[in-house]
Amino acid sequence: MQEDIHRNKRVPKPANRRIDLITRTFLKCCSPFTLTSPIASGIFALLAASILMACNNIGNKSAQNNPAKVELKKESNAFRLYVNGEPFYIRGAGTDTRDPSSVALHGGNAIRTWRTGSDSFTGQQVLDTALAHGLMVVMGLDIARERHGFDYDNPESVRTQLEFVKAEVTKYKDHPALLAWGIGNELNLHYSNLKVWDAVNEIALMIKEIDPNHPTTTMLAGARKADIEAVTERAPSLDFLSFQLYGSIVNLPDYLEQSSYYGAYAVTEWGVTGHWEVPKTAWGRPIEENSHVKAMAYKERYEKIIAADSLKCIGSFVFLWGQKQERTPTWYGLFLESGERTETVDVMQFLWTGKWPENRAPQLKDFFINGLTAYDSVYLSVSEMFEAKVMVNDPDEDALTYRWEIIPEVPVDQQSEGGDFEPRPSTCFNETSTETMMKITAPAKPGEYRLFVYVFDGNNNAATANIPFYVK
Repeated sequence: MQEDIHRNKRVPKPANRRIDLITRTFLKCCSPFTLTSPIASGIFALLAASILMACNNIGNKSAQNNPAKVELKKESNAFRLYVNGEPFYIRGAGTDTRDPSSVALHGGNAIRTWRTGSDSFTGQQVLDTALAHGLMVVMGLDIARERHGFDYDNPESVRTQLEFVKAEVTKYKDHPALLAWGIGNELNLHYSNLKVWDAVNEIALMIKEIDPNHPTTTMLAGARKADIEAVTERAPSLDFLSFQLYGSIVNLPDYLEQSSYYGAYAVTEWGVTGHWEVPKTAWGRPIEENSHVKAMAYKERYEKIIAADSLKCIGSFVFLWGQKQERTPTWYGLFLESGERTETVDVMQFLWTGKWPENRAPQLKDFFINGLTAYDSVYLSVSEMFEAKVMVNDPDEDALTYRWEIIPEVPVDQQSEGGDFEPRPSTCFNETSTETMMKITAPAKPGEYRLFVYVFDGNNNAATANIPFYVK
């Protein structure tokens, strides 16, 4: 899915021990002081960043030219990844940030990218930061897509792309945080030219020649039998396949059985039920599940599908450890635009570590407009006064605040596909309260809108829900 989100190994043990020792010493020294004031907090952040950079330099000077040796082995009937001789099961997240520290904080051990760099940060920065937090990286190689106009019948274009990818692989192949290479993202989405897999195979062969330490994969949209068979036939140099599914992930075992693919695989994007998979309003807009329903779906899908396959699945990357606009600002991100964690982050920590966070996110039970839910296709009149009500529970009994927001729907001609950039509509109503009920006036302009509610617990956790409504 995630084509362009920005326009919209473990750490070597000696370095790890140095980082831990210096950090613990620093925190012990700071403990008598109060860090609640802005000045004190700023000083603490500055010193912490300085220590992290220093520790990075300590570890990186000796490790930058010491790549991790990553191997995919088949033992009896099971596939296993090994990093420097140690078993490594991917507990990962797809992230759009140069600072993946919160992935590690919640028990993850890996991140994936969609390209080697962006306008915001370089691949070197991603790898260095991952290394500092004990995370491995599946580095994406941005391969051109037919649906964006690339012609795989043009040998010159294919050759130019190969040379570009070779330069990127050469640049990052010796970094100790590198786990594997992801050759292209969802190249099978709306495609017809099977030569794309010939190009992928050529890239995989090139990588094997110049970087024997890291396996290669390609990320498929879905797990269609025809796509799997095309890739395995035309790109046999890939070490494993990667699948990206949302609501349909429950069918992954059947898809694999039908395709007769018996190799190793990772699930490199998975999460909520996609906007193309849910029920729609009477006027055709997809209905987004609330944050609690999403969290329970993540838990069930991980336990029943991903973790359940102990033979062929080598791990997964949850989507999205961040926030993005796609149909709504809340559909796919595990975090809000303002940075708060949703209940799904709690769930991922539990799945990765077996322990829930000390303070958990609010759990949103239901949301109504005039007593109706999103599945009732709510119609309102211009400037009509209506009642919105939310039902929510907080496991820690924290005091809750509520933000109510109305946003127009994304115009059909601006809707993205495959994770491309999508503009976020401007908010036309925004108000905060401490009550679970709010009287709101409908927009004065007819059209399609959504009412959002955001529930905050004061501890950087939040719950969300929205209801599409039509103003006549």
